[in-house]
Amino acid sequence: GVRGYKAPVLVASADGVGTKLKIAMLAGKHDTVGIDAVAMNVNDILCVGARTLFFLDYIAYSSLDESVLLDLVKGINAGCLQAGCSLIGGETAQMPGMYAPGEYDLAGFCVGLVDRGRIIDGSRIDPGNRIIGLASSGIHSNGYSVVRKVLSPAELKRYRRELMTPTRIYCRPVLSVLEKYNAGRHHAVRGISHITGGAFYDKITRILPSDVDARIAKNSWEVPQLFRLIQSKGAIPDKEMYHTLNMGIGMVLIVEPDAVAGIR
Repeated sequence: GVRGYKAPVLVASADGVGTKLKIAMLAGKHDTVGIDAVAMNVNDILCVGARTLFFLDYIAYSSLDESVLLDLVKGINAGCLQAGCSLIGGETAQMPGMYAPGEYDLAGFCVGLVDRGRIIDGSRIDPGNRIIGLASSGIHSNGYSVVRKVLSPAELKRYRRELMTPTRIYCRPVLSVLEKYNAGRHHAVRGISHITGGAFYDKITRILPSDVDARIAKNSWEVPQLFRLIQSKGAIPDKEMYHTLNMGIGMVLIVEPDAVAGIR
């Protein structure tokens, strides 16, 4: 078998950055969306306990400044370093007439490994387990269609730094927790959810057994100001906010009560 793995299972993901790219184009800042491209993929396969081995990128455009391409690859490389994986290649597709000049699309694909006996699928989640929320670095890479609808172009420019903050990559901290708490026969971490599209309502529910429900206290963390701004500008109801945006929590671990103090 693969060194260190008893029964290695391959796990893969494909995802794109989405309409956050519009903010990058508006801000003229292209060196961080590559981190988002990596994060959206590696964080997804981390949910089953997988360690990412390698990443491939896909960049498509009609015509693009070379310096923009260079910035995109810089970000992808930075994301791979944070995730502890290799950037082994990708596709740069020049497609005249497909995109407006200066516009591009960016997506990625990753492959990782997890031991069959250590796959986290949520099936062991029991009533009484605790939910630990890991802070997000901002809006991450979901919900930008809502953001662009409620903020004016001038506001999008004014808040560009906050809006462009790259998605946090959770690989190192979460893998180190799994190494400590899920290494033997006993698995303290029962479920992991990446809070992206569908957010609290869909993403957490998806990993729960049918007889278990999640109860989350909204006042158990402070919602960052940026989310409050978007909510007030768009007069968006709470339910829609928690259904679309991460509200300051980018990943959730469902763990045994005994392990909470150590993991936090």
